[in-house]
Amino acid sequence: LVLCVVNTINAQQDPAFTLYNYNMNIVNPAYAGIEDLTEVNLNFRSQWVNLEGSPESKSLIVSTPINDRIGLGLSIMNDNIFVLNQTDIYADFSYRIPISDHTNFYMGIKAGGTFIDVDLDRLGIMNDPVFMENVNQLNPNVGIGFLLKSQKYYVTASSPTLLKSKRYDKDGIVVTDATDELHAYFGGGLFFNLSEQVILKPSVMSRYVTGAPMSVDLTAVIDFSVLELGVSHRLDESVSAIVLLKLAEWGHFGYAYESTTTDVKNYSRGSHEVLLKFRF
Repeated sequence: LVLCVVNTINAQQDPAFTLYNYNMNIVNPAYAGIEDLTEVNLNFRSQWVNLEGSPESKSLIVSTPINDRIGLGLSIMNDNIFVLNQTDIYADFSYRIPISDHTNFYMGIKAGGTFIDVDLDRLGIMNDPVFMENVNQLNPNVGIGFLLKSQKYYVTASSPTLLKSKRYDKDGIVVTDATDELHAYFGGGLFFNLSEQVILKPSVMSRYVTGAPMSVDLTAVIDFSVLELGVSHRLDESVSAIVLLKLAEWGHFGYAYESTTTDVKNYSRGSHEVLLKFRF
């Protein structure tokens, strides 16, 4: 009886990274090329370890400045969840507008597409027209982002996918329609110099998706020059521990362990996230 009256199911569509502060190009193209060096970021996240079919996310981000105003980037992200394999490939462009000696305003756009692959054969459902054909399609999309950054603070706002596109649309005995919704990100952070070698970095990041509760991350990191340690709390969802080791100017290693505060904790040993950052 319950299944007969359900009309819509809302669920997470895009991965929520814990180490987002070190990999912001994923959600905001305005970050492309804002550093003086070329950066290559490799990120891997395994969510809800030991749960069969749980999400695994991998990303490759390349960012480089072209001159003192223009930055370019490439964002590739793969998300695998049970029968769904999704790959996002986007080119990023940013433009810097100086506001003062130490404050800059960045505008960014990203353009590309999402390759959707749904392997319905793995479900083992036979003789049902809704599940008899796998899904393989490309959904083009565009995104925008803005960043205001100074030596003491930053404010960010972005929407990496502006167009509403369909993941699955089937006319059978039952009509099923799954769509991508607009994701909007708003956040900011502060920098407090506790000493010449120690900086406190509190930040907040909120994510709004149509039809789903707002997600808010509260993060605090202490930068000891060669080592960063921090904690993060995603409200009503999880708590995380963060470590970033600056092996050299050209190489950083980051790790985050996330423990959920929801009922999922009864079935999973948490989530792991690893980041490799190369700068040259």
